[in-house]
Amino acid sequence: MNFSKNNKNLTELRAQVISSGVSSVTTLHVESARGAIVRDVEGREYIDFGGGIGVMNIGHCHPKVVAAIKAQAEKFHHTCFMVSPYEVAIRLAEKLCRVTPGSFPKKALFVNSGAEAVENAVKIARYYTKRPAVIVFENAYHGRTLLTMTMTSKVKPYKFGFGPFAPEVYRMPFGDVVGPEKLKDFFLQHVNPEAVACVVVEPVQGEGGFITPPAGYFQALATICRENGILFVADEIQSGMGRTGTMFAIEHWGVEPDLITVAKSLGAGMPIAAVVGRREIMDSVHPWGLGGTYGANPVASAAALAVLEVFEAEDMLGKAKALGEKLKGRFEAWQKKFPIIGEVRGLGAMLGLALVKGAAREPAAEEAKKLAAFCLERGLIILVCGTYSNVVRVLVPFVITDEQLEKGLQILEDGIAQISN
Repeated sequence: MNFSKNNKNLTELRAQVISSGVSSVTTLHVESARGAIVRDVEGREYIDFGGGIGVMNIGHCHPKVVAAIKAQAEKFHHTCFMVSPYEVAIRLAEKLCRVTPGSFPKKALFVNSGAEAVENAVKIARYYTKRPAVIVFENAYHGRTLLTMTMTSKVKPYKFGFGPFAPEVYRMPFGDVVGPEKLKDFFLQHVNPEAVACVVVEPVQGEGGFITPPAGYFQALATICRENGILFVADEIQSGMGRTGTMFAIEHWGVEPDLITVAKSLGAGMPIAAVVGRREIMDSVHPWGLGGTYGANPVASAAALAVLEVFEAEDMLGKAKALGEKLKGRFEAWQKKFPIIGEVRGLGAMLGLALVKGAAREPAAEEAKKLAAFCLERGLIILVCGTYSNVVRVLVPFVITDEQLEKGLQILEDGIAQISN
């Protein structure tokens, strides 16, 4: 099919060749991206407040990551680590074991995606504990595989029509002040603690609406897990890699997870994910029990290693903290100005605006959709999430310039004013 390259024509071609089950937030088709700016095939630039759903924390095409990818690609693309291993993946594991929370010896496993990391974390927990059950939470999102789809809370679009689901997954409320105490009741009414391998939790719930629990919640939860021989698994796929101002969000509560899952911004766009955990747990599985053809791919490993070097060399955590402070200050000012903003949620630079309407303060899903369209038309990409699709989530690359940030925030504010009328 011959045609001039523009958004309209690519949308038409896409409709012919891409499954209708795969949807996109926008109709722009990307030609290039740098830092916090995305450029489409027609040459129009957009400020990216979505970061590829939390993947571009250090920005699009960071020069050091690009250089690492090029250098590794010129050496070799793939041998399969399970056949012929290589240094770059080993060095990456060494560094990940150092930067993840926990004062104990750790080991790592590399896979391809966040869902695969969560799936393997559960596999490892079940193997180590010899128990079948998994506890997850309302509003959780863990992926789209059979097991992680089961663990995910929201039905449509993630679970609708895809059952039956995996067994031995139990769900409880998240974040209420007496939540850990309710876990004891949960053990009486739903699953015996002696059957539970692990509790899997997002320190800040991402797709569920950027929800954080009250002070003390995770400490109490971790204590109950420890008392019952249950592994505490932190899903840091979206909240990790500096997004909340610490390398991993769980550090805000001083909890050291038994296992932690990492993906998204680990590879700055390259498909790589990891499970990192206590050495004795990670080593409990028999040889060849874990792995995959592309796990620890050398090009993706080189990219991830460069990402961790960028964090150290360019003070990405400092940039994340400063960005989070700016965003929170602006959002809280908007909340006082615009009644449609019912709540400012999240932690650090992982923030969301929960939109509400009416005297009952009901979720304003349609207004959130209109806001996203308003912003896109004016050159700003924002994302909507939450159980009721009413939370505007902001995942700005840490390298955004002050000018770009101010321009993007002005568009967002103008949009909020527009939907408020």
